[in-house]
Amino acid sequence: MNDMKKSPEIISGRMTLALCLYSLLFMRFAYRVQPRNWLLFACHITNEGTQLIQGGRLIKYKMEKRHSTS
Repeated sequence: MNDMKKSPEIISGRMTLALCLYSLLFMRFAYRVQPRNWLLFACHITNEGTQLIQGGRLIKYKMEKRHSTS
């Protein structure tokens, strides 16, 4: 969340994708385990949202960069 205001050129697409998949996996785990671990679920849903925003910023940056060079 700290990097939200930094330049999107420092965002790693591979790491962002990996963290999205990781958070999805552990959200499912936190929900399926008994008793349900709502704190773990909340942490991973927050991370998932953050990574999706960062991924969106990266895609927007790449699209703008592509169109500016054309």
